Amino acid sequence: MARRIKAEAVRQRLIDGGHEFSEFDGGEWDPGFRTVQAGPRQVNVFYDGPGEEEQLQALSAELRAAGLHVHASQLDGGGRRRLEVSRP
Repeated sequence: MARRIKAEAVRQRLIDGGHEFSEFDGGEWDPGFRTVQAGPRQVNVFYDGPGEEEQLQALSAELRAAGLHVHASQLDGGGRRRLEVSRP
């Protein structure tokens, strides 16, 4: 069974890896990634800005190198792409 994971820990891991965090400013998101707690055992990672697919691939590689399980998915109805991150 998967173990608990915190969005803050995933966010800090990606920041430490040199990735830019997205902040809401002036009514829109700055380019960068965001983490959202999706339950006690899953964190979702989104990328705001150009090159979403390539950036998500880079974020996925970073998280997998850290030993985390990463599953790429897309919100229903052709919505936003995201990474579903959990501990193995």
